[in-house]
Amino acid sequence: MRRTFVLLGLFLAIPALGQPAMPSPVRETTPPAREVPTPLKNVGYDQKLGASLPLSTLVRDEAGRTVRLGEFFTRRPVVFALAYFRCPMLCNVVLDDLAATLKIVPFTAGKDYDVVVVSFDPQDTAALAAAKKNEIVARYGKRETAPAWHFLTAGPESIAAITRAVGFRYYWDPETHQFAHAAGIVLLTPQGRISRYFYGVEFPARDVRLGLVEASGERIGSAVDQVLLFCFHYNPVIGRYSAVIMNIVRLGGAVTVIGLLLLVVLLRLRESHALGRA
Repeated sequence: MRRTFVLLGLFLAIPALGQPAMPSPVRETTPPAREVPTPLKNVGYDQKLGASLPLSTLVRDEAGRTVRLGEFFTRRPVVFALAYFRCPMLCNVVLDDLAATLKIVPFTAGKDYDVVVVSFDPQDTAALAAAKKNEIVARYGKRETAPAWHFLTAGPESIAAITRAVGFRYYWDPETHQFAHAAGIVLLTPQGRISRYFYGVEFPARDVRLGLVEASGERIGSAVDQVLLFCFHYNPVIGRYSAVIMNIVRLGGAVTVIGLLLLVVLLRLRESHALGRA
């Protein structure tokens, strides 16, 4: 009888072994680890590579003059950033790191590129823009380049047009009395078209350098930059330049072949010189 009950228990247990374990109530009510809180879904960048900024949009410069955005686009590429000048933290980090990066990039503001920073807070004033400009130019370390740095304010309609063109999403948080927004910079061509996005608060000098060369139509930069652009291509998903392995292999092969040819020529010249002496 005991053996019969044991066999019966095993028979009833076999189907259960093939079934997946029932999830616990805690797991059912816990949201996925990667789920983004609903408010933050309204924050970020929607890439619009090749799109143009609305250059006819009216903005105010640091002196309070009302001008068109296109006034700051001439013959040079533009390093563009969206920030608000009363931001207690994130905008300051972005602008500080931008100045530090541009300081070590082998190009000069006003000669090779311009910098345009537009506030997306309609409450920001020209005085706040001028103060922030002085602070960032001082961090850049070249006071003589101040005319190439433009810190602009604008009204709600102009801000909406500019942020929409760049794909910049943000919102006002009434609880913290601050804007929730993404961090990054955008490189623009001299005609105001979007060339590159760089995300985050740290911008590698190599990436910014290569981005400026491409945004300029390769009118700035050196032969070294052309080699780097051959080996590194812009990845729009991560907003960085990444190595192209096949191009590096091809370049290495070409350098090897050239080196062998030079070696052969050198040996032939040495041999001819030795025979002439004989």
